Amino acid sequence: MDGAEQSSVRGSKPLVKAFFDKRTCSVQYVVADPGTMKCAIIDPVLDFDEKSGATGRQHADAILDYVGDQGFEVEWILDTHPHADHFTAARYLREKTGAPTAIGEKITQVQKLWKGFYNWPDFPADGSQWDRLFAAGETFEIGNIPARVLFSPGHTLASVTYVVGDAAFVHDTIFMPDSGTARADFPGGSAPLLYRSIMEILSLPDETRIFVGHDYQPGGREPLWESTVAEEKANNTHMSSCRSEAEFVKLREARDRTLTMPKLILHALQINMNGGRLPEPEANGTRYLKFPLDLLQGAAWD
Repeated sequence: MDGAEQSSVRGSKPLVKAFFDKRTCSVQYVVADPGTMKCAIIDPVLDFDEKSGATGRQHADAILDYVGDQGFEVEWILDTHPHADHFTAARYLREKTGAPTAIGEKITQVQKLWKGFYNWPDFPADGSQWDRLFAAGETFEIGNIPARVLFSPGHTLASVTYVVGDAAFVHDTIFMPDSGTARADFPGGSAPLLYRSIMEILSLPDETRIFVGHDYQPGGREPLWESTVAEEKANNTHMSSCRSEAEFVKLREARDRTLTMPKLILHALQINMNGGRLPEPEANGTRYLKFPLDLLQGAAWD
């Protein structure tokens, strides 16, 4: 990319609207080109209550209402990775809008790993549940705003960052500065890979806007989801205190040993590695989830 192209990309400023889900502390985004009125939806949530088994579409419908009110046309429905703490609404939104779904191409590695965990030998672990699988460095557009894909493994095998104009959607790779970084102890996770992914994100221009996928509101503050590369480099509680990959790995792995698994991980992965499709109804018309016992460590017995 030459200097003129870099200047054009840095000058591209999409309109970003965030939607915060209090139940899962997740942040969903509509990213729009105000010039063409075209947009993408990133990491949408399909509501699920683990106590009753109820599903809902309140959050996804709120996004659709906003898109309709603004007069936007949805060009893409994007997931950054297969989420462990909520169901993706990508499939539902595809049915409502006709827009293609996409995720990073390494989703096939997650599918191959988890189909074994779920004992689903016939599950198609080829990524065919999405319309597009993005490779590292691949480019696309939202309206006239250029976008590209960074492969950001570490939190999961398949995590990607979407850099759209001057905005980077990093989801579970890095959080707000006072919250640090994502865990790396899920199956397929890696603290060294997470460090390298974060360093690639922090090599973007300092003014790049960082949009995170979760905010757990440390100290009870109001939810936040936007920072900059410069702010993360200067103030991120994990990155600013670590001078090397080895120091980061030591810190990250020590913290991960204190964490329990997300309460929905076994519920959510079977939905999310299938592109957001719910299980087909059985003969009685009811859908059923399946999850293995004693697969994951980290139970909170106390």
